[in-house]
Amino acid sequence: MIILSKMADYGVIIATQLALDPERQMTAASMAEQTRLPRATVAKVLKALAHGGVVAGSRGASGGYKLARAPEAISIATVVAAIDGEIGPTQCTIHGPSCERTDFCSTKPHWQLINDAVGNALSAMSLAEMVPNGLLARWARMPPPKGPVPGEGAAPKGAMS
Repeated sequence: MIILSKMADYGVIIATQLALDPERQMTAASMAEQTRLPRATVAKVLKALAHGGVVAGSRGASGGYKLARAPEAISIATVVAAIDGEIGPTQCTIHGPSCERTDFCSTKPHWQLINDAVGNALSAMSLAEMVPNGLLARWARMPPPKGPVPGEGAAPKGAMS
């Protein structure tokens, strides 16, 4: 099975959340609440997305993150690459000539075709297309679940919410 890393999956979720309202700037904390992902994970993913040019961040009291470009101009391949690096199901599709088996491997051309198909599919889908008509917007407005966000742990005893 070819599967994206959990962090790349989260990157697509976070970038899609930002695509709901591309002009709106959101903090990592509000993004964690909206996506129901752990705050530390959201912060880490946002940092990688910013480094990859998917989001732009600003500091200060009114700081936060928003998409660096229109959602139509950001492909899922760009989001995944910002988190995981080059996309490829095997090492030879990414590292090519550095593989010691390149000269005699009979499967390399086939893996390259598969890699191209996966890459093309991810490149053909934009963040704008990931936002279902109204469905994700309704989900985003749902109140957050009661209790701690998964991965954040419970609040210390005596802490106020």
